[in-house]
Amino acid sequence: MANSYLSRTPSSAGNRQKWTWSAWVKFSQTPGPAGAILFSAYAHGNDNFKISLGDTNQISMRFYNGTEYQLVPNRRFRDFSAWYHLVIAVDTTQGTASDRAKLYVNGIQETSLSTATYPSQNDNTGMFDSGHTTLIGARTTGSNPHYFEGELGFVAIADGASLAPTVFGETDSTTGIWKPILSPSFTAGTNGALLKFENSGAMGTDSSGQSNTFTVGAGTLTQN
Repeated sequence: MANSYLSRTPSSAGNRQKWTWSAWVKFSQTPGPAGAILFSAYAHGNDNFKISLGDTNQISMRFYNGTEYQLVPNRRFRDFSAWYHLVIAVDTTQGTASDRAKLYVNGIQETSLSTATYPSQNDNTGMFDSGHTTLIGARTTGSNPHYFEGELGFVAIADGASLAPTVFGETDSTTGIWKPILSPSFTAGTNGALLKFENSGAMGTDSSGQSNTFTVGAGTLTQN
């Protein structure tokens, strides 16, 4: 996905307090000091969100709405031959701070965190703000995009629901390996989507039934 990205600008606001992002990810290298963006949303300078891989090979989930909130697991993603299933589940309406943002890897919640500061209860995140762009594989369509280097598969976004990883993946009964559910059953919501990357000529096609197709920006996305 290097030097390219997918983008969509919501025409109407969604649920900015409760949402889920799921993707199968294969990293190709350690990013530079600026990191590499998997998923981001930008309303304005004091209202944004991003999921990135840093130069320490750690995933960072960062919210900013005038105050910064961040989750950084201790786990390092150094196996560049492996596919990882990442799920970010957000619900800022929860009374317990640690329930407001969760990160799962291959079906298991990451609880060993080097940084853990959670959004305040009922905070609006940078997601699904009307007229403000959501990006897959970059943080901006302008300068310093911090492109993601690697491969992505089965990207799912749920607007209005904080979902468990078992909605999108399951353990193979024979091998014991965590694998994708090829047709996950979930409600995408106003700005949600399911990107299977099945059409090489329209890589941002939404298969959720919501017609929330993403646009390919810059460079070229390659179907593997």
